[in-house]
Amino acid sequence: MAKWTPRHEAPEPLEGPVVATITGGTVIWFVLFLAQLPFYGWFDDHGHTWWVWTCLAGGGLGLIGVWYVRKREAALTRDAALKHTATTSDTAT
Repeated sequence: MAKWTPRHEAPEPLEGPVVATITGGTVIWFVLFLAQLPFYGWFDDHGHTWWVWTCLAGGGLGLIGVWYVRKREAALTRDAALKHTATTSDTAT
């Protein structure tokens, strides 16, 4: 069996409002969790309590995601500033 090799380079990753996207998704998970709480009895009667706990887990994992993308965004900004400082100091000498 031959090993598959790509015929073209992979495209650059898309950069967008990542922090806002992850934060929005996290808020939606928590809103869904809170909206389902008044109906917990119905979910329990029909064996669907996992719906409620899935929303809570989505919100909790979303908080980890928000923390991660904020750190990533800060690191990218810091790296860009360092590169800009390095290029301006190289051209000044």
